[in-house]
Amino acid sequence: MNLYPAIDLKNGRSVRLYQGQFDQETIVNDAPLAQAQQIAAAGLTNLHLVDLDGAKNGKPANQATIAAIVEQTPLQVEIGGGIRTLAQIATYLTLGVSRVIIGSAALKDPELVTAAVKKFGASRIVVGIDGKNGKVATEGWLAQSEVAMADLVAAMQAVGVQTFIVTDIERDGTLQGPNQQQLVTLAAQFPAATFVASGGVRDGKDLQALAAAGIDHAIVGKALYAGTVTLAELRRLATC
Repeated sequence: MNLYPAIDLKNGRSVRLYQGQFDQETIVNDAPLAQAQQIAAAGLTNLHLVDLDGAKNGKPANQATIAAIVEQTPLQVEIGGGIRTLAQIATYLTLGVSRVIIGSAALKDPELVTAAVKKFGASRIVVGIDGKNGKVATEGWLAQSEVAMADLVAAMQAVGVQTFIVTDIERDGTLQGPNQQQLVTLAAQFPAATFVASGGVRDGKDLQALAAAGIDHAIVGKALYAGTVTLAELRRLATC
């Protein structure tokens, strides 16, 4: 499997939110760089970073922390949160980030995605589609749209996007299991796209079930910090 341990950044610290609610925050680690180094030391190769301050405020924050992680670990880092311009994307890619995740802007400014794919290539641009009840949420999950998640996938695929991170907000941070049916349905509807499962992963069994269903990309956050899955187990699953 292609597994991405997650670090969510807020005020320079690693935190976890419950169902994306900024007032339900748990501090995971005061030193995100050390946390990322532990992930690398375990033999994992990928890291999913989210700039929560950026997602909420609409402009990147925590850049010093992100730069330190990129410079001081061998991890392939993807970053999302508050990315609204080509200049911001270019800045992250220049820092050494492997790929950039466009979230709310994919819905509000689809021309940005079109331009980004054309300028930087589809391998460097990922669209994050976060939602509830099949509808897209924006602004760090603080706003709910009436746009169907599948419709946004179709629109983004049409402009060249190949990879989508799909998060069910109601599952995120709950350890209730991922919304496997939603992912399988999207994968069947868009067979040329790659879908990354995000939100609700509890343990290795959830990851194995996703892989068996044809979803072999997944982000793991709270399960790591709750101890229901270990870095060693992720390493084993990543090499299966």
